[in-house]
Amino acid sequence: MGDLELLLPGEADVLVRGLRSFPLREMGSEGWNQQHENLEKLNMQAILDATVSQHEPIQELLITHGKIPTLVEELIAVEMWKQKVFPVLCRLEDFKPQNTFPIYMVVHHEASIINLLETVFFHKEVCESAEDTVLDLVDYCHRKLTLLVARSGHGGPPEEEGCQDNTPMQELQKQAELMEFEITLKALSVLRYITDCVDSLSLSTLSRMLSTHNLPCLLVELLEHSPWSRREGGKLQQFEGGRWQTVAPSEQQKLSKLDGQVWIALYNLLLSPEARARYCLTSFAKGRLLKLRAFLTDTLLDQLPNLTDLQSFLAHLALAETHTPKKDLVLEQIPEIWERLERENRGKWQAIAKHQLRHVFSPSEQDLRLQAQRWAETYRLEVLEAVAPERPRCAYCSAEASKRCSRCQNEWYCCRECQVKHWEKHGKTCVPAAQGDRTK
Repeated sequence: MGDLELLLPGEADVLVRGLRSFPLREMGSEGWNQQHENLEKLNMQAILDATVSQHEPIQELLITHGKIPTLVEELIAVEMWKQKVFPVLCRLEDFKPQNTFPIYMVVHHEASIINLLETVFFHKEVCESAEDTVLDLVDYCHRKLTLLVARSGHGGPPEEEGCQDNTPMQELQKQAELMEFEITLKALSVLRYITDCVDSLSLSTLSRMLSTHNLPCLLVELLEHSPWSRREGGKLQQFEGGRWQTVAPSEQQKLSKLDGQVWIALYNLLLSPEARARYCLTSFAKGRLLKLRAFLTDTLLDQLPNLTDLQSFLAHLALAETHTPKKDLVLEQIPEIWERLERENRGKWQAIAKHQLRHVFSPSEQDLRLQAQRWAETYRLEVLEAVAPERPRCAYCSAEASKRCSRCQNEWYCCRECQVKHWEKHGKTCVPAAQGDRTK
């Protein structure tokens, strides 16, 4: 694997072979926690391998052992737990957790899986190995992006800084909201990688993307709202690397990664022969798609030259006649994971919540210490720094940073002056790092 190895090849093989789906009732259990730790290790190793641009054994192992469908089912299962069980759990009278760490692990599980899928779905063979579950994954991405568009008028996610007056549950809710935003952006990348495989997708999957969900029109709405960009204090900010970052004036014309993902997905869905043959250009779709012409500036075309083909397509579309939706009788596959899980657990949400409150989310102090120790071993500092998506940024001015707060080891600064200016704010939450958490 890489120079910095988290897993040896034999260890990775064992971990991938052991991946399995868990019932909703068992989420947060000891066996489930062990798999979550294993997924985190696989996730970090996959990022390390991709970073050094070498062969990627994690991706190969997931294909060889047929585990992509397992990951998709686990992803949808934890999504359902968050929607169906977690709200019931919070309403229970005796739900007064002193420590929310075990619950956070379940909430974080969705982020772990979608991050791993984003890393490996870059390769077309991974999409092919998903088999029928690619339908379920398309539905999952559609649900996430639809919610993102719906919420785009209500502001972005909260800032990362915590408040000392928040209760543990309030802080967990705030973290979950930020995490949900990041998960949605990962889902956008996964969807784009699926569209890269449009020439090999089944007719049922194409129909799901183009007819059932009308993804091209949804992607146009994403470009219009651009929920990963905002104006704050007169400055342009973009959400990257898990936080809002100010964009320098000289960089504001540069295409962001997320805008690029949307454009590439649109290109694939509108210009590939397979998709064009299946997409019914109604008057509604035509009106939505023609809005793209306003975004196709010379600056954008210089950065993505292939979009000149899309520009030509839109010029032709403006003169073309629209079609009425076809009403042919077609036998198609439909996603089944969400419906099956809902059918198996319907009417049991409260029972699952009560079971987990008693047996999962009320750990002893010793259990919490053991869990914390295991996570400290998993999240070694040198590994975390290696898998970071980019160089750390100064907490005060957002410039590239090389110095870390010596007290808590969490915040980064580009210079001593910025650290002093930021101390009034950071000092309220700066907690000395435990000796065991420092690098040796």
